[in-house]
Amino acid sequence: MNFKTLFTVSHRVSAGLLILAFSCPSAAIAENTFFGALPVGNADYSALPEETKDLTLRDAALLTLQRNPELAAFAKEIRALKGATLQAGLLPNPELSVNVENIGNIQPLTGDINSTKAVSQEVVQQITTIRIYQLIELGGKRAARVSAASLGEELAGQDYEIRRVELIARVANVFTEVLAAQERLRLAKESQQLAQRVVSAVVKRVQAGKVPPIEETRAGVTFSTTRIELEQAQRELAAARKRLTLLWGNASPRFNKALGNLESSVTLPDFDVLAKHVLAGPMALRAMRNIDQRKALLDLEQTRRIPNLTIQAGVVHHAQLGGNTAVAAVILPLPLFDRNQGNILQAHQRVDKAIDEQAATELRLRTELTQAYEALSAAQRETGILRDEIIPAARSAFEVTNKGYELGRFGFLEVLDAQRTLFLNQILYIRALANYQRLVNEIERLIAAPIDGILDGVAKTID
Repeated sequence: MNFKTLFTVSHRVSAGLLILAFSCPSAAIAENTFFGALPVGNADYSALPEETKDLTLRDAALLTLQRNPELAAFAKEIRALKGATLQAGLLPNPELSVNVENIGNIQPLTGDINSTKAVSQEVVQQITTIRIYQLIELGGKRAARVSAASLGEELAGQDYEIRRVELIARVANVFTEVLAAQERLRLAKESQQLAQRVVSAVVKRVQAGKVPPIEETRAGVTFSTTRIELEQAQRELAAARKRLTLLWGNASPRFNKALGNLESSVTLPDFDVLAKHVLAGPMALRAMRNIDQRKALLDLEQTRRIPNLTIQAGVVHHAQLGGNTAVAAVILPLPLFDRNQGNILQAHQRVDKAIDEQAATELRLRTELTQAYEALSAAQRETGILRDEIIPAARSAFEVTNKGYELGRFGFLEVLDAQRTLFLNQILYIRALANYQRLVNEIERLIAAPIDGILDGVAKTID
C-alpha cells in the first residue's frame, strides 16, 4: 500500500496555514492566499465552496467561519462594544428646570377689607423661575471612560481572534478524522479482498483434498469478520462526516469526499522558538491587554475621587412686577465621607488579579506547548517506524505466508495470523498519522501560525 498516492491534493492538513491565510491578505501560502482576511457579519460570501463537490480543508474552514453561530455571536459583541466606546465619549446633557411659585395665590391690596373697591382690586403674586443645569466633569473622567471602553473593545477583538483560531483548529482536527475514516474504510475493503483471496485458496486446497473441510469453515468465519469491520468503518466515516458539517450547521453531509494528505509532515523547530511565538500569540496578548484594561478602570475610579461641578443659570420672572431677574449658582459636592475609596481598592485588586492571570496563562500555554511538543516528537518517530519497518515487514510476511499456504508449506492459522497482523498495523499507522496531524494542529493553534512559516522566518533572520 502506497499511502502517498491515495489523495489527489498534496497540500498539508494544517490549521496554521488556514489561520495565516484567513488573517493576512498578503500571506504567500500556496493556494490559500486568495482568501485574505475574512470579514465578519453581513459580508458577501457569494464565492463559498459548493458542498456537493470534493471538500478541501480550506473549503471546510471557510464554510465554518461564515456560518458558525458561535463565531457570529463574538462578532456582534465587538459591534456592541463599539457603541459602548461611543457612549463613553459623550458629554452629559444639560437639564432644564421650570419652577412656578404661588400658582393661583390671590392676595388683596392693603386697605380696608370692608371696602368694595379694595376687594375688587386683587392681583396674583406668581413667580416663575427657569434654570438650566450643566454638569462639568472634572479630573479627566470622560477621557478615562473612553480609554477603558476602547480597551474593552480591544479585549473583545482578542476574544474573537482566539475563538476564530480555536474554531479553525477544530475544523482541521475533525477534517483529519474524516480523512482517517476514509482511509480506514479503504483498508477494510482491502482486508476483505485479502480475506477473499485466502478463502479462494482454502477452497482449492479443500477440493484437492490437501486440507480438511474445517479450514474452509474457518476461512468463511474470517471473511464474515471482515464484513463486520467494513460496516464499522462505514459507520465511523458517516459519523465523522456529520461532525464536520455540523460545524457550519449542516446535519446532512453532501460532499463527495475529503481531500488531503495524512502523510504530510513538518520540520519541528526548537522548543524555545515555538515558546517565543506562543507568548506572542492571541491568548498571551489577550492576557496582557486585560492588564491594560484593568489599569484603565483603576484610573477611571481614581478620577471619580474628584467631585463634578454643576453650573446653573436662569431667570426669575415676577408676574406682579412684570420684571425678570437673572440667577446663577455653582454646586460642588464636598468629598468628606465618600471619596470612592471602596471602588479604588476593588480596582487595585482587579489589576493584581489580572497580573496573576497573565502569569497563569503564560504557564498554561508553555505547559500545553511542552506536552504537545513531546507528544509530536514521539508521534513522528512512531509513524516513521510503522511506515518504514513494521508495515513493509507485515505485508511481506502475509504475501510469503499466503503463497506458502497455496504450496502447502504453511498452515491456515499462520495465514490468518499474518493477515490480521498486516491489517492491525495498517490501522495503527492511520491512527498514528491522525494523531500526528492533531498534534501539529494543536501547536499551530497555540502559536496561531503555521510551523513552516516560523522556520521560514528564522531562516530569513539568519540570512
